[in-house]
Amino acid sequence: MMPAIRAGKSEAMKKKKRSQRDLVVQMLGFALLCSLMADGALAIRFPDPVSPRSNDSPSNRPLKTAVFALGCFWRSEAAFGCLNGVVRTTAGYAGGSKPNPEFRSLGDHAEAVQIEYDPKLINFRQLVDVFWSSHDSRQVFGQGPDVGQQYRSIIFTNGTEEARLASLSKEREQTKSRSSIVTTQIQQLGAFYPAEPEHQKFELKRNPFLLQLIGNMPEEELERSNLAAKLNGYAAELCPSKIQVHIDLKIDDILKKGWPLLRDV
Repeated sequence: MMPAIRAGKSEAMKKKKRSQRDLVVQMLGFALLCSLMADGALAIRFPDPVSPRSNDSPSNRPLKTAVFALGCFWRSEAAFGCLNGVVRTTAGYAGGSKPNPEFRSLGDHAEAVQIEYDPKLINFRQLVDVFWSSHDSRQVFGQGPDVGQQYRSIIFTNGTEEARLASLSKEREQTKSRSSIVTTQIQQLGAFYPAEPEHQKFELKRNPFLLQLIGNMPEEELERSNLAAKLNGYAAELCPSKIQVHIDLKIDDILKKGWPLLRDV
């Protein structure tokens, strides 16, 4: 074969390979774009593992609800958000008689947090333990620097078994010291009123970096998100130490990779 013919065929083969490679790159690029569009944004975001329409629950098992009042609901909501088995948290008002209370017009309600949880992963007794460890139950007429009836300490119960567990836990708490009285009330739960949107996931909303990682999550989705509940606790540094470190590592990893998709923490 003549040298010129061989050179021509070699050049043709190179062009064919380049063309095939470019086609593959284009197809991969298109697939990546479709994937990012399907996630709803090209911004950095931690999407939840499941759609909020399916209740953002890690399982299809029925959930239970607990409500506690332990001071300012900004911190109270954060105290429970990181716990394994807690699906979502909501700041709100409970314990009073006024219909439809608002932040500037509470009536006789207390600031409270509603916790939806998977009873297969965490139980009411464990939540009560977190309640006691997350505030000063012996402080009168307030909590920390916050003064007023709205910050009083209450365990709300659903049924006689929860009331029994709450009473036993209060008795144990009282035995820890005889120099002061545990002021916590135990009350059958009536109505729980969710607080205004600006009070939901308050600690998370104060952290621009974490909000950037979440992306453009709508307010309604943010309020019901399991991921947002965890990051709210993380932002307040109220997660159990192992979970706090675990989330630290997850965030470090996403920053090193520069990749916007992280499904959960």
